Amino acid sequence: MSCSPTLAIKMWALTSLLFAGIARAAIPDAMFRPSLPKIVVPERSITSPNGTALPNITTVYHFDQLIDHNNPDLGTFQQRYWMNWEYYEPGGPIILMTPGEVNADGYEFFVTNYSINGLIAQQQNGAAILIEHRFFGDSNPYDNLTSQSLALLTIQQAIDDLVYFATTADLPMPGGDVVKPGQAPWILVGGSYSGALSSYTMVNKPGIFWAGYLSSATVETITDYYDYFTPIREYMPQNCSSDIQAVIAYLDGMYAANDTAGIQTLQEAFALGGLNHVGDFAAALEYNLWDWQSMQPDDGPGSMFYEFCDALEVKDGVNAGPDGWGLDNAINAWGNFWNTTYYEYTCQDQDVEACLGSFVPTDIYWTNVTVDNPGRSWFWMVCNQIGFYQVGPPEGQPAIVSRILQPSFVERQCVNMFPQAFASPPNTPTAETNAMYAGWNVNVPRLFFANGLRDPWRGGTVSADGLNKPNTTSMPIYMSDGFHTSDMLTYNGVVDPTIAAVQAAGLMYMKEWLAEWKPSAL
Repeated sequence: MSCSPTLAIKMWALTSLLFAGIARAAIPDAMFRPSLPKIVVPERSITSPNGTALPNITTVYHFDQLIDHNNPDLGTFQQRYWMNWEYYEPGGPIILMTPGEVNADGYEFFVTNYSINGLIAQQQNGAAILIEHRFFGDSNPYDNLTSQSLALLTIQQAIDDLVYFATTADLPMPGGDVVKPGQAPWILVGGSYSGALSSYTMVNKPGIFWAGYLSSATVETITDYYDYFTPIREYMPQNCSSDIQAVIAYLDGMYAANDTAGIQTLQEAFALGGLNHVGDFAAALEYNLWDWQSMQPDDGPGSMFYEFCDALEVKDGVNAGPDGWGLDNAINAWGNFWNTTYYEYTCQDQDVEACLGSFVPTDIYWTNVTVDNPGRSWFWMVCNQIGFYQVGPPEGQPAIVSRILQPSFVERQCVNMFPQAFASPPNTPTAETNAMYAGWNVNVPRLFFANGLRDPWRGGTVSADGLNKPNTTSMPIYMSDGFHTSDMLTYNGVVDPTIAAVQAAGLMYMKEWLAEWKPSAL
């Protein structure tokens, strides 16, 4: 039997809400992935509309995907996917999604009505599929992640994977061999990078997918992505922002004055005196801000981000005013938070240089080429096509991140990780990526964009400040008060009416667009 998401609210509240990401101690400086939320769905029996028992949603299927779409003679590799057809009736749509830059284990909820994917399937009597991205998890063309192997990890190869799957796969459900595009409508769903990939696919391969639902889709690749921190600064508690700005201005002032002794004293206040490069210290201070990306609308004082701000702004039970408590208290309180709570949370039992240092290219973080290493696979895409280096803002703008951090600081790390590919730091060709796949200039019919006001990745979406992209019935653009991909989770529409409105609009457009679909021969 199917499970109503409304009836499951209490059950949902008891599940643990996890977030996709890599080990806290394994994030390249000034580089955090635009990942999707990850939740645990309670086990339940699943049946088709006619009462037939169906496989559990954790059942793994395999597809023979081409290693290289430009050279089919190289053969195939096993690409994992998951599928749920509990709502499917003949004539219904096939809803396809990749979770993007992660191991797809644990993301099976995206084939259920706990997600927008499942809500579309439920409304339209469709089937939902989650397919693992090449070079992530267990979907690897080769048994290593060397630069030579990763040469086949490109946006275009990922696009071609989705198209080849849709046009050739015989799906495991009854009648699954007669639901290819042209025989049935296919809908692409994606969030974050996978949302951008969905947009790129519909630009690059028109006519395969009838419609798309894209959440927090970072369609415009940006090298110098200081705007990551703009929504954080604007929507975090003002007193916390004020005190962070004071500490950052103090650090940057000492750096400009070449006050190495003062910088060392500041690092020691945070128990980070063992870091050998001030850039690594500046990057470590970003970690507290990256916690914002994991926020959801019902997050409160127990979340790590608000624990951090409370540590800075609550003194003897009294909250600071909008200007904060000032520099001295901010240094002491922020440093104490790292000493008592955040260092262990971030680094576990590693020493500081092993955990947060980025200048020793022989460290295993840079040299580990084993598969299922999402940080390495993603960094390959970052260095070659995507950019999105989270760095300090230009002079004249408020700064909650140090201006010591510039794109060159991260591009240097491309050489650390991929010395066979980069003899010197690359100038990531984000302009070429945008020219090839349209970026902000995307203009594709039946493409629904959903974004969040408080999303740190909003600057790369079609809802970026100052872009003013038209919202049309052919390509609607909706924005909630949510965070990153908040609208993809059904429950968030229960706790936030602005997210509910976005979800309802997306479902309305899917219904309208699918009513227009007619079979055709591709």
